[in-house]
Amino acid sequence: MEVFSLITGILYLLLEIRQKNAMWIVGILTSGAAAVVFAHEQLYASMCLNIYYVIISFWGLYIWKRDAGKVEAEEIHLEKLTLRTGLLSILLLTGGTAAFLWLLRTLGDPMSGLDAFVTILSAIATWWLTRSIPQQWILWIIADALSAWLCWRTGIPWMALLYIAYCLGAAYGFYHWLKSGRYV
Repeated sequence: MEVFSLITGILYLLLEIRQKNAMWIVGILTSGAAAVVFAHEQLYASMCLNIYYVIISFWGLYIWKRDAGKVEAEEIHLEKLTLRTGLLSILLLTGGTAAFLWLLRTLGDPMSGLDAFVTILSAIATWWLTRSIPQQWILWIIADALSAWLCWRTGIPWMALLYIAYCLGAAYGFYHWLKSGRYV
């Protein structure tokens, strides 16, 4: 399952950078497999995060299809990050991490603090992704670097490799979206 997640995850990343709707379908497969891997390793927050990814992928596909008609075929549609969204995200990150940390410690998650923070940060980044906010890539760079370390420390090296690829792809994705995008 780790290798499957790695292969489909890299395909997902390539489609995300190009803002292709097929990304959401591939993401469902990748996230489903990753949820199984994280459940096996008792990283419950990461497992829940991947279940969230499966669910949010349906919403993201709907939003992206709706907004695709607002720009030229090869152009990436972007939305500005508002102060309201930024402040709400900070509140969600703080409160969500604290609540999840308590739950994960109760469940015996071996890396509860990091797992909780990465999960909430990634959930926020995915929310921003569905809205095509280019700064989501910055959140992904942080979350993916921390996820790579989390996976390495818990003995799932193929997943660590996937998150390293995600981190590098996120840096390029941020550049590409700003270069090729248009705010709608």
